[in-house]
Amino acid sequence: MAQKHGSNHCHARELLDRVGDKWSVYVLHVLSSAGTVRFNELRSRVDGISQRMLTVTLRGLERDGLVVRTAFAEVPPRVEYALTPLGATLSQMVCDIVTWADAHMKDVDTARAAYDTRKAQ
Repeated sequence: MAQKHGSNHCHARELLDRVGDKWSVYVLHVLSSAGTVRFNELRSRVDGISQRMLTVTLRGLERDGLVVRTAFAEVPPRVEYALTPLGATLSQMVCDIVTWADAHMKDVDTARAAYDTRKAQ
């Protein structure tokens, strides 16, 4: 019998929504390989993300304890981001997902094309 996931799994679903979204996975992957980076460097490494979306994503990851933000009182201001120890525990799984995606993208493309062909008929 399949296990039903009710309200007691709500927090897990919330967290999965965070770490499973498009930009969070990408940011976690970059931080896991790059280490501590400044905001603009991170933005340049996360292809296609807007400044606003990167800010929103980093705030969510920081709130969840996965990323730490360090602001330096300098002129010009400097802000750096890095994985927390908790974030580091997640980074290997994120890297594994990215590796899997790279290894199987051709298979997915083939499946998509076959599906689209079947649905177009």
